[in-house]
Amino acid sequence: MTASVLRVDATRPDRLHVTLDHPQTRNAISAAMVADLHEICLSLERDPRILLLSGAGGVFASGADIAELRERRRDDALAGINSGIFQRIAALPMPVIAVIDGWALGGGAELAYAADFRIASTSAKIGNPETSLGIAAAAGATWRLVELVGEPLAKEILLAGRVLTAEQALAVRLVTEVHPPEALSAAADDLADRIAAQDPLAVRITKSLIHAPRSAHPAIDNAAQAVLFESEQKFARMTAFLDRKKK
Repeated sequence: MTASVLRVDATRPDRLHVTLDHPQTRNAISAAMVADLHEICLSLERDPRILLLSGAGGVFASGADIAELRERRRDDALAGINSGIFQRIAALPMPVIAVIDGWALGGGAELAYAADFRIASTSAKIGNPETSLGIAAAAGATWRLVELVGEPLAKEILLAGRVLTAEQALAVRLVTEVHPPEALSAAADDLADRIAAQDPLAVRITKSLIHAPRSAHPAIDNAAQAVLFESEQKFARMTAFLDRKKK
């Protein structure tokens, strides 16, 4: 796939590396970018792979495109332009890794919150300045960020404009790793390698269990395990484990 505001690297069969690349707006989340991300999601729903999301030019994403946002009205908000794509990304079958270098603000931060993993460079800064622009962080931050870091810190970020540095984000586990900018891409591939070493079906099912509502457990866990107990990978991997123990 070739997209005007995204660069796509599909050279490895188990992953797709998508780079937000619109330097004029510091990779702002525009309608064009949303459309391209929907195409990416369609591809990954049909052919599940790990998704790595990063930004070009030392910026993850500076936010939503303010020029576009200024012109949006009630019906645009109700259409959930950004919230819809972030929800679709969060629901992808295989894990999503947000690779945060530099600014991840507003919609850019909400895109990162929708990922399963967030790793950052030492220059990363994460925040939600929406209320300073007269709007709400309505594409996931008001609930995803609360789940990720807790209500008190989420309120500092959402209501008082606090911006987290990479080390602060690591301390509250909003990101799980921090690396120098020049080492960030390799670190992202290392994490993807660790995921890829697992059984893909077990990873997909486990991700779906994590995101299932509390009321669905434990019945959904038992049903999922029943499927995995019959899989070829379960027998092959457990046999290999037992064979290694014998040596």
